[in-house]
Amino acid sequence: MANITLYELPGCPYCAKVIDKLDELGVEYDSIGVPRSHGDRTEVEEVSGQTGVPVIVDEEHEVDGMAESDDIVEFLEENYA
Repeated sequence: MANITLYELPGCPYCAKVIDKLDELGVEYDSIGVPRSHGDRTEVEEVSGQTGVPVIVDEEHEVDGMAESDDIVEFLEENYA
């Protein structure tokens, strides 16, 4: 089981940016697809307090619902590069 869980929406360019960084760094992760409708994104809202994606959870580094692709990429570079 991977330490990172990524909440994503297929076709989302911000999600793709995070996925590219995860792949570049060789980081294993579990992916959870979210519904298109923000109103139906209850799971990601429970995790992060908002309905936007991408969002990551990283148990190893005690990250519970980090949002914003630039912040996630920076976090990944600092902790997994």
